[in-house]
Amino acid sequence: MRVVVTGGAGFLGSHLCRALLDRGDAVVAIDNLITGNLDNVDDLLARGEFSFIEQDVTNHLDVPGAVDAVLHFASPASPVDYLEHPIQTLKVGSLGTHKTLGLAKAKGARYLLASTSEVYGDPQVHPQTEDYWGHVNPIGPRGVYDEAKRFAEAMTMAYHRCHGVDVRIVRIFNTFGEQMRPRDGRVVSNFLVQALAGEPLTVYGDGDQTRSFCYVADEVRGILALLDSNYVGPVNIGNPEEHTVLELARLVLELTGSASEIVHRPLPVDDPTQRKPDITLARTELGWEPEVPLADGLARTAKWFGRG
Repeated sequence: MRVVVTGGAGFLGSHLCRALLDRGDAVVAIDNLITGNLDNVDDLLARGEFSFIEQDVTNHLDVPGAVDAVLHFASPASPVDYLEHPIQTLKVGSLGTHKTLGLAKAKGARYLLASTSEVYGDPQVHPQTEDYWGHVNPIGPRGVYDEAKRFAEAMTMAYHRCHGVDVRIVRIFNTFGEQMRPRDGRVVSNFLVQALAGEPLTVYGDGDQTRSFCYVADEVRGILALLDSNYVGPVNIGNPEEHTVLELARLVLELTGSASEIVHRPLPVDDPTQRKPDITLARTELGWEPEVPLADGLARTAKWFGRG
């Protein structure tokens, strides 16, 4: 296939580009580099089946030649990023989704939207299943990301129903691994960078809030399984193994051998108390489930952060 990946220079997008190339697909990566980094795809630039376009996908989007699939992964995705770029986040979820769906429609291409577990907000259903509509504060500071993705899902399904575009929607839960940006606001990268530097690990609130952490190789494998499937509609791709943030902090200290202390800071507004995917649909429809244990994935990621 020839595949367009927006956000292709980002953390998850770059891993996706690499996996697509490795299985024999041609890839056109598009990124405006607000949060992406060309270093993430530096090793791909010499590969003949890879090309890179620096562009904001909220503007007119045209890719010459045939396109078999469009994967829309462009968006600030960590709290630090979408709180710093709230309007850009809303625009890439709305205008960017519109432009990329238009490209898929014009090319007769399959379309895959990168959505998020944030569509569930601070959930009142646990674990979260795809038929849960969520509990989101639309006017809170996190609402710029939550509602951008909820709108993107609605537009994706509208293009499917009105224009017959062949669509997929992946709801991505907390993902970590190599090529994360240091101090990007995600809890795994924050803890690892702090531990390796001997700095205190910052836990927000009492640390009893839970998250489910999926290693990036598992996440990418699930996304590609969804892309290749015939299933239309949202699918959770994440690790159903639930951990408190405090448990994660202690595991990071153990794996890195760090003597850093754990310090507590006030909990951010609308921070979810629980987050755990129900992956029954992924198991039955895609034959997918995560394989890499949290400790193994953290060890690999720590090695990458400490490589310098």
